[in-house]
Amino acid sequence: MFRRTCKLLIPLIVTLLLPAVGSAATAATPDSTTAALQQAMNGHWRSAANQARDQYRHPVETLQFFGIKPNMTVIELSPGGGWYTEILAPFLYAHGHLIEAAPATAAKFTAKLKADPAVYGHIAKVIPFAPPDQVNLGANNSADMVLSFRNTHDWLNHSPATLDAVFKAAFNVLKPGGVFGVTEHRAKPFADGVESAGALHRLPEDYLITLTLKTGFRVAGVSEINANSNDPEDINVHRLPPDLAGPDSEHAKMKTIGESDRMTLRFVKP
Repeated sequence: MFRRTCKLLIPLIVTLLLPAVGSAATAATPDSTTAALQQAMNGHWRSAANQARDQYRHPVETLQFFGIKPNMTVIELSPGGGWYTEILAPFLYAHGHLIEAAPATAAKFTAKLKADPAVYGHIAKVIPFAPPDQVNLGANNSADMVLSFRNTHDWLNHSPATLDAVFKAAFNVLKPGGVFGVTEHRAKPFADGVESAGALHRLPEDYLITLTLKTGFRVAGVSEINANSNDPEDINVHRLPPDLAGPDSEHAKMKTIGESDRMTLRFVKP
């Protein structure tokens, strides 16, 4: 009950503190944008394994919540294997630009982009991004949207100053009115952020919101699109699917839980 109550209180508190900011959850998304996102999600270039994770990651609903449009300049932070890149690249192909902020060591990701130019060839560029040494995301006020999918805990694991630097870089590169969209593995409310990031690879929602507000962003929406009430929020996320990094004896139980409980937050640069 406490956990559920806290989750309900966080968006309420945000609304009370920032009454002038509208919720992105109520904004209408044009049918053409929805259709384009669904077409990208159903693309033949996506593997069956990646498509199987749609039920947990809800890519169409998540990107709609962030307010993405096909003519935007979008920066994706630390894309990993490119799960979201497979959807963002074709969606932005005709009218927008996708910039991938990835470490120079991401050879597998770079090879993926080069292997299918019909899908990824229009990407504006891949820029070096390896916090804390490389955090610059481009010219100030040049991007419409910056996206971070389940990696803010990694930067906090390096140091609180590193996470702060990433958030400041996102703030600087965005145009006024630009969106910083974040999904993250959720820890229990009001837990110690540094401890939960290190031990569980999770962050408390209140911790992340507080830091983002300090950076200068305003909260424009808090969504439960990627919530999972089966997740107890007190176990390392890598024990859950798809990694199942714990002992074989617990795999069946972890599969019944599913992937981690995740916060989905939309911030706007004033």
